[in-house]
Amino acid sequence: MQVFRNKAMLPILTVVPIIQLIILSFAATHDIKNISLAVADYDQSATSRLLLDKLTASGYFRLAASVKSDEAIFEEIQRGHADLALTIPAEFERSIYRREPAAIQVLVNAINGQKAGLAASYAGEVFQSLQAELGSHIPVKTRALNANPRIETTHSYWYNPELDYKTFMVPGILGELVAMLVLVLGAMNVVREKEIGTIEQINVTPIRKWQFIAGKLLPFLFIGLFDLALGLTVGKLLFDIPMVGSLWLVFAYCVVNIFCVLGIGFFISNFADTQQQAMFIAWFFMVIFILMSGLFTPIESMPDWAQAMTVPNPIAHFVAVMRQVLLKGSSFSDVSWNFYVTLGLGLLMNTLAVLTYRKRVG
Repeated sequence: MQVFRNKAMLPILTVVPIIQLIILSFAATHDIKNISLAVADYDQSATSRLLLDKLTASGYFRLAASVKSDEAIFEEIQRGHADLALTIPAEFERSIYRREPAAIQVLVNAINGQKAGLAASYAGEVFQSLQAELGSHIPVKTRALNANPRIETTHSYWYNPELDYKTFMVPGILGELVAMLVLVLGAMNVVREKEIGTIEQINVTPIRKWQFIAGKLLPFLFIGLFDLALGLTVGKLLFDIPMVGSLWLVFAYCVVNIFCVLGIGFFISNFADTQQQAMFIAWFFMVIFILMSGLFTPIESMPDWAQAMTVPNPIAHFVAVMRQVLLKGSSFSDVSWNFYVTLGLGLLMNTLAVLTYRKRVG
């Protein structure tokens, strides 16, 4: 009843999370495209042009400048006009067809280390593709006389064969949005009763503290489950995210996680005097939870002390469970550790919320 009476709350619970899910799923990506490419082609041969065509046709690079000197190449990087600079030496084509070393100079702007690493990796894949293509056009006898024994490897991608970054991000973002929404609403709920004065009416009733907290918890639990169902529907229809595992397991963990997150929110709300204070404190914890959840940066890449801090982070567990169950089809035994840690943290935080709730008048 409170949700439907408050005209501002209903859009916050339904429309806002979906908009955030759609925007973040498109924007939060580690795929690098439109890498600015500067080229100094001293060879001007069919092979050098083929190399440039392959780079631009890959979808990762766009030709930003074609220059005539090494100094101009350096200037393009210095001014920030090029992310990657390529120098093709004279007699490049001749060296290739003579089976001689053909060196290509690649300069990468590494101010953004991640972007630089991916740009160099993409360029390397194009170079290998060109080498394989040119090798297939060399006469068999010539190739056999000059070829060295080599080991060939093949690989396959499990759980995300297309390497679609949205497939990886949407489940994590959805878990983060549900937890964030419930935490903020929980933190603002009790303190709102203080601001409008209805808390005094509740305090004079014989209701016990744990009953009051439970009564506050249950509506938001159903709201969180509704938002999760809505987000999964949008994710399937719009992004076609796979749902390999059991949705019952996803919703079961969602109940445990919301129980935990609401406990944190109610605990914060007990100490805040205004909704503004509750929002500020909740947002302080949310920033830490999100940045250390593994949503954008793998937890395994963090220092040991940071990995230890992710254990009491409910969003980190939510992100992990969503990805494992939906993408890998993990069973309860695979995510049982996340269940037990979140449940233990939920019992602790809700106990603290009950103990710190001051049931008094005046």
